[in-house]
Amino acid sequence: MGAALSYTHRLVTTFINTNTMVKITAADVNNLRKITGAGMMDCKKALEEANGDTQKAIEVLRLQGQKVAAKRADRESSEGAVLAKVNEDNTKGVIVSLNCETDFVAINEDFIALANKLTDLALNFDNKEDFLAAKFDDITVEEKLLEQTGVIGEKIEIGAFEVLEAPFVGAYIHAGNKIASLTGLSKNVEGADEVAKDVSMQVAAMNPIALDETQVDASIIEKEKEIERENLIKEGKPEHLLDNILKGMMQRFYRDNTLVHQDFIKDNKQSVAKYVKSVNKDLTVTGYKRAALG
Repeated sequence: MGAALSYTHRLVTTFINTNTMVKITAADVNNLRKITGAGMMDCKKALEEANGDTQKAIEVLRLQGQKVAAKRADRESSEGAVLAKVNEDNTKGVIVSLNCETDFVAINEDFIALANKLTDLALNFDNKEDFLAAKFDDITVEEKLLEQTGVIGEKIEIGAFEVLEAPFVGAYIHAGNKIASLTGLSKNVEGADEVAKDVSMQVAAMNPIALDETQVDASIIEKEKEIERENLIKEGKPEHLLDNILKGMMQRFYRDNTLVHQDFIKDNKQSVAKYVKSVNKDLTVTGYKRAALG
């Protein structure tokens, strides 16, 4: 008798569950996939768990992302895509690095598309904190990153976030989206676009430590002088000549390491500053930003 009741209970329970379960259609799954970027099976499972409610399914995927993020918190996110964009009037530029764990994910079309959308949005903000709190697909950027962590199964986060404003701003992205740079110019003149791109390419390739000698950190200057002074003493240079020799050495240091004094990579017979002025005598570089993976 007890066995019969148990069997009957199971039948009734199965009947109730079957009849209360919402049918998940392919259109429902595809809609959730478009919203979140999650895989078809992940979307189907999330919708089933949420009883067909799309918003609840999004929460399910986000919770999944939080769990994955917690497990992978100590992982290195040294791969990804570094992008640079400027606004329509070329007065503001931004660099955003969307980081992940593997190059396999970094070169994925959906990942790069997400990086592009995030960089477009970033143009509206001046700092990383406000950007992460901004709305993106009805959730915040930070929540979107968690969601994508669950979707992709890797740690996904914003690395670099750089902003540059000037009368004219140009950008350059190195092949493979591994390095991006921005350059600010003093005026929007004819040829400014090409100049800004060329100088941004210089920044990406040569990675200067400062715009010019006036912007080099004092601690770097003192350390460099200390190293060179010690080398000169070891070489047996007379003490009374050290200061004059050091002046010449520091000039070479500035030429090698500060943007406007570096040899222009497209024509090493002139400096970056001279190249800029060859386009317009009143044109100068006002600033730059650079970000790279790793």
